Amino acid sequence: MTEKVRAGSAADRHEDIFEMYMRDLAAIAPCTEEENTALFARVRKGDPAARTRLIEGNLKKALSHIRDYLGRGVPAPDLIQEASLELMMLADEGFDESFDELLESRIRVRMDEVIREQEAAGNVAQEMLARINRLQEVSAVMAEELGREATPAELAGRMQITEDEVRELMKTALNALNMAEIGNGFGGSGEPGV
Repeated sequence: MTEKVRAGSAADRHEDIFEMYMRDLAAIAPCTEEENTALFARVRKGDPAARTRLIEGNLKKALSHIRDYLGRGVPAPDLIQEASLELMMLADEGFDESFDELLESRIRVRMDEVIREQEAAGNVAQEMLARINRLQEVSAVMAEELGREATPAELAGRMQITEDEVRELMKTALNALNMAEIGNGFGGSGEPGV
């Protein structure tokens, strides 16, 4: 239950960041479709002020498209950054159709990509954790059977993976343990800050 409370408050913080950002953008007048076309014509001629206005005048619109993606595993600041990048790339590349429609389409495609990437990263982490847990279980069973710690070669044989994979799993588990100790404020001595 505590974990759900923490997750909810993180989502709330991200929602708050997004809403705060949107309030700040309210002070910037949005661009009309006609203004977008005129500004892009000036951007093509190398006018940096037109590019800035095109981006700033469409930023709130760009960010409004990420609202549906909040709370889906990617922090709001990351979604804001990705939407902003899509807007900047569109301002640089140009457009032949409606700027607003193209912007929405590109942002939605990018948000879907970002969420898929985040989910894939989470799946890789879960798979690695499952492999580490299996290694620990097999290691404990073999230690009991052998009366000593199993060698990486023996573990590899039992788990039907390579010795290098066993070593990599051991290294990953050790690194995670060390990071947990650092995160808890403990050094090698087990005393805080020592």
